[in-house]
Formats: sequence, C-alpha cells, structure tokens
Amino acid sequence: MKYSREQLKTPPIPGDSQMMTRMLRIVRWFFLAAIFGVAQSMSLARAAAAPAGEKVPTMDGGAGSCSLELTVNRQDGKPVYAAIIKVHMAYGFGGIRRLDLEAGTNSEGKVKFTGLPPRVHRPPLEFHASKDDLEGVATYDPAAECEAKHDIALRKNKTEPAQ
Repeated sequence: MKYSREQLKTPPIPGDSQMMTRMLRIVRWFFLAAIFGVAQSMSLARAAAAPAGEKVPTMDGGAGSCSLELTVNRQDGKPVYAAIIKVHMAYGFGGIRRLDLEAGTNSEGKVKFTGLPPRVHRPPLEFHASKDDLEGVATYDPAAECEAKHDIALRKNKTEPAQ
C-alpha cells in the first residue's frame, strides 16, 4: 500500500512549536551556565596555583629526594639579591661520591636546593652564602630533616685584608 505525502504528514499539535522553543532556550541557558561555571573554576584554580612572588631559583643536585629552601637576609632583615650560596657534600659508601653546588638568590633573597642525598658523610652540610663583603652560614642535616627551610643572616667579613 502506498501513502501520499499528505497522508504521511502528521497534523501539528497545538502549542508544540512554542514548547520546543522554550525547551531550546532552557537548554541554551543551561549550556552557557555550565561553560561559565567551568571557566570560572579554571581561572580560580590558576590563581590559587600561581605563586604570590617571584619564582624561586632551584638548583637540582640529582642525588636524592631531600631539599632545602634558603632565605638570605642582611642583619637589618632586608633580603639579599644575587647572594651566592655554595655547598660541598660527600655521600655514598665512605663518602666516595662528591657534589659541589652553587646558586644565586632572587630579589626576595630565596634559593632552593633539591635532589640532595638523604644521608651525607660527616653531617651537617654547611651552606656558605656571600655577597660583596658579607658572609653567612646555614647548617643542614638531611637525615634529621629531609625537607627544610632555613634563613641565613649575612654579616660583615671578620677577616681584614693584610696591609
């Protein structure tokens, strides 16, 4: 049996087009609200993850899982920019492995050493900081505190040049 085109068409339901229009509006608003909510949560997550200050320079020793963050200040408490921090360490069986690291501080006086061995030969390690005629030392034992933060107060060098 063949049907004509007119017979296959169903008669329109009264109010059907108005209902579809309302449904499409609701779906559009829901979709836009979901996109806005996701975008807002992503921007908040980025803002929370962003550090408040300048990026801390990091020196990776590649010898372990311990780390030390240092803050270098003058005696008056102001941070020291471009202070040089040096450390020499011996680790491994009998201290046969040796590692010398050196890094400079940022404008906030901070620097971080990562990849430090958890056990060293003859602890504690001494981190020597210097800038111009100022010097300071911080001691750190990775066996006692694997992840640590210390401050170094720089003072005038006590040794005077020979005349």
